[in-house]
Amino acid sequence: MGMTMTQKILAAHAGLEKVQAGQLILADLDLVLGNDITSPVAIKEFAKLGKDSVFDKNKVTMVMDHFAPNKDIKAAEQCKMCRDFCGEKEITHFYDVGKMGIEHALLPEKGLVTAGNVVIGADSHTCTYGALGAFSTGVGSTDMACGMAIGKAWFKVPSAVKFELKGCLRQYVSGKDVILHIIGKIGVDGALYRSMEFTGEGLASLNMADRLCIANMAIEAGAKNGIFEVDDITLDYIREHGGAEPVIFKADDDAVYDEVITIDLDNIEPTVAFPHLPENAKTFDEIGDIKIDQVVIGSCTNGRLEDLVAAADIMRGHKCAENVRVIIIPATQQIYLDAMEMGLLRTFIECGAVVSTPTCGPCLGGYMGILAEGERAVTTTNRNFVGRMGHVGSEVYLASPATAAASAITGKITSPWEVMNL
Repeated sequence: MGMTMTQKILAAHAGLEKVQAGQLILADLDLVLGNDITSPVAIKEFAKLGKDSVFDKNKVTMVMDHFAPNKDIKAAEQCKMCRDFCGEKEITHFYDVGKMGIEHALLPEKGLVTAGNVVIGADSHTCTYGALGAFSTGVGSTDMACGMAIGKAWFKVPSAVKFELKGCLRQYVSGKDVILHIIGKIGVDGALYRSMEFTGEGLASLNMADRLCIANMAIEAGAKNGIFEVDDITLDYIREHGGAEPVIFKADDDAVYDEVITIDLDNIEPTVAFPHLPENAKTFDEIGDIKIDQVVIGSCTNGRLEDLVAAADIMRGHKCAENVRVIIIPATQQIYLDAMEMGLLRTFIECGAVVSTPTCGPCLGGYMGILAEGERAVTTTNRNFVGRMGHVGSEVYLASPATAAASAITGKITSPWEVMNL
């Protein structure tokens, strides 16, 4: 009986020849991540362990991205605790205002993750790095503290669902539409504590931004992790961003999967997840006139340069609808610079949008775009739970950057195909 990609990575990091689903293992860690919300709890727990230093100052990272620049006194105190800890422990990869970005966009960009790594982060969307062929998953702050102390973590080896991708995405259809389609198909518990493993000739149709988005939202299907088979697109990205030498793990031919699901990318259409779950996915033949109050384009799911390019292509030469607030959030400082040099920021501002510093702010109802009672937002973020972006009486609709941009122009939920007359 063979092993999946995830199982092979975990076996290697546990020093075992073989693992199987359900087995408990202690695995070495290549990177431990925290942010300004989760790290303070981990720091307090770390202090209880009586350790003078972290296991490896180059393998711990903290990113101030949720409430930074600080939105209030509490946020300032949380960031200060992280800043002081990283200074005292001489943490190499500490990212504060001016250097930070949204964590799950920043770490791949900085080359801190490579294929074959095991990464834990005190943030549920740490599963993003599976796009690079790594095993990465979210953990609690206590696990983060232990990981910082000893460089190891306990895992129950997950079983897996295999997604065979075929075909090619059409214009203005992206990875966001793919993952919303999948979650709509299998449900928010459809991959519960399982690995979502992506393979097939359709991978060639997905750029790295698409893959990072899909892996990011594996958690929204309940998955332990999402992971993509490593190909030339992966390796080119790792080289371009100065990542460490990749270690490639391919699933065995006789690897055991709970199920195999085929996804025909040719048939994926612009898709929107309605409140209040990501599984409430609808295509535009099911959507009527739904007026909106706000659009957010950004987040760890869709704040990359390719996402901003897609949005700008739709918005160029248009104006945002009256009474619709449009917020654009480049995911990192580098993406901000690249977007500026490409003229994208001018496009957004001339259209009537505002452009923010990199932040997670509105995604979790933190700041920079909170919704009032009765308001509706189309957003490229990853969750649309009750009260996720503000008042419990507000509504969040998840969509791709192209769909969000089209909706910004019309003032209602709109397909990019309609705006671009495709």
